Amino acid sequence: MHELTLAQNTLEILEQQARANGARRVTGVWLSLGAFSCVEAESLNFCFDMVCRGTVAQGCVLHLEQQPAEAWCGHCRQQVTLPGVPILVCPLCGGHQLQTDAHDHIQIKRLEVA
Repeated sequence: MHELTLAQNTLEILEQQARANGARRVTGVWLSLGAFSCVEAESLNFCFDMVCRGTVAQGCVLHLEQQPAEAWCGHCRQQVTLPGVPILVCPLCGGHQLQTDAHDHIQIKRLEVA
C-alpha cells in the first residue's frame, strides 16, 4: 500500500513547513495527483487521517485533484483526453500512436496553516 508511505511523506513535509513558518497547525493541504500516479483516493484519505493523529496536522483536510490523462494522437493528429488509465487507446480513432502528456507525479499545491 504505497498510499501509507505517501501519507507519511506528505506529513513530514507539512511538519517541516509548519516549523519553518511558525505555524501551530496545518488545517488544509491540496495535492495534485498525476494521471499515472496510481493513487487510490479513498486509501490515501484514510492513511492521511491516520498518520496525522497527534501531530500538527491532526484534522487537516486533504484536497485531492486528479489530473486528466492527456495525449497527442499521431494517427488522427489530435490532443485527446484518455478515457481511463492505463487505457492507452485514442478515444477518437482507436489508434495506439499516443504521446502522453500525463505524469505519475504527486505535488503539494497549497497549504493552509493556523
